[in-house]
Amino acid sequence: MDQSSRYANLALNEDNLVKEGNHILVAYKMKPKSGYGYLEAAAHFAAESSTGTNVEVSTTDEFTKGVDALVYHIDEAKQDMRIAYPLDLFDRNMIDGRMMIVSFLTLVIGNNQGMGDIEHAKMIDFYMPPRAIQLFDGPSKDISDLWRILGRPVKDGGYIAGTIVKPKLGLRPEPFAQACYDFWLGGDFIKNDEPQGNQVFAPMKKVIPLVADALKRAQDETGEAKLFSANITADDHYEMCARADFILETFGPDADKVAFLVDGFVGGPGMITTARRQYPNQYLHYHRAGHGMITSPSAKRGYNAFVLGKMSRLQGASGIHVGTMGYGKMEGEGDDRQIAYMIERDSADGPIYHQEWYGMKPTTPIISGGMNAVRLPGFFENLGHGNLINTAGGGSYGHLDGAAAGARSLRQAYECWASGADVLEFAKEHREFARAFASFASDADKIYPQWRSALKM
Repeated sequence: MDQSSRYANLALNEDNLVKEGNHILVAYKMKPKSGYGYLEAAAHFAAESSTGTNVEVSTTDEFTKGVDALVYHIDEAKQDMRIAYPLDLFDRNMIDGRMMIVSFLTLVIGNNQGMGDIEHAKMIDFYMPPRAIQLFDGPSKDISDLWRILGRPVKDGGYIAGTIVKPKLGLRPEPFAQACYDFWLGGDFIKNDEPQGNQVFAPMKKVIPLVADALKRAQDETGEAKLFSANITADDHYEMCARADFILETFGPDADKVAFLVDGFVGGPGMITTARRQYPNQYLHYHRAGHGMITSPSAKRGYNAFVLGKMSRLQGASGIHVGTMGYGKMEGEGDDRQIAYMIERDSADGPIYHQEWYGMKPTTPIISGGMNAVRLPGFFENLGHGNLINTAGGGSYGHLDGAAAGARSLRQAYECWASGADVLEFAKEHREFARAFASFASDADKIYPQWRSALKM
């Protein structure tokens, strides 16, 4: 059934839709299956995403038609389809009238992904009007809160050198805590890796007290505050809260130095919102484990990593992993900095839409995945700043002189870039940074091929 007469209006102007502020706008890369017209398939997509059915039904009235999603722009050659969704379509909380990401996703990415006339469709950007921004929680804590704990300026407080305890699985409680202590002698921030939690060989009730003790000892020895991101991910929200409560009680006077890590993609929006609302005083660390199944550039359905990052800010993530922008082991390109800019700035351009955040707290870019001190100067140069958290696992524990030296090499890489110094000249005066070249020689050979003669290694 051709529904284009009802669910498409190509006369609508995007600038006017933005100005009026009554719609959430969503842009897709969409290709219909052979034999279907582009506008016809697009209209069916909009219908299935809102008020439509495959047949005319007697219960439709004029009000129902007033909340139809409307295709307002198509470009078949570019597979560019854009749909305007009225705000009234989206579900609201009973308790406080707030909007929710689950409703957003149910409509804009729900049944339409399995329609028989659609070859593929992938959400590449969306626009939230001012009223919608007001109705999402947004972050309660941001990187400025971590800078404050670390004794730094709350504006442009700089690079937070972090790690992931490696190996990601297999360490028992005592070796795990020792690995934390070793890194904290030189670095700032340690996170659980996404599978770490309450394994039988490393039960949380044994691990967490040892980690809290390691943090105290590292603080005493260095005179610096330290940060720990603890994984509270679980299927059951009550289990998640039980983990969180135990962690806070155990860290006691250092509880403000604890972030809560949640696997937000596999766990879903409810897990993020539970952590955000139940523990607003903790930094909420969104780990996006599993996202590549739909966000990979090779995937043609679902949504991209940019969309995931933007949604995380709406949900209230204090920080989210955004990849390494082509500078680490994870899939990504240098221009992925657009993701970082969208979540950290109050005004930013996306692939399609410009977004104003109207003062919503920022979400910190968290960089991990194959990073080390040799790769960092180029990464900072590409991004244009170092106001982020970097969790370098192998980049710390793979340093020839140990984790503390690895952590110091990361800090020195930031200092090198921030000062505008020549990398190899800077390395000559900073041993841990210089030793990173020998530690990660294959990277050094590619990025600084003259390093061996320059550093006499």
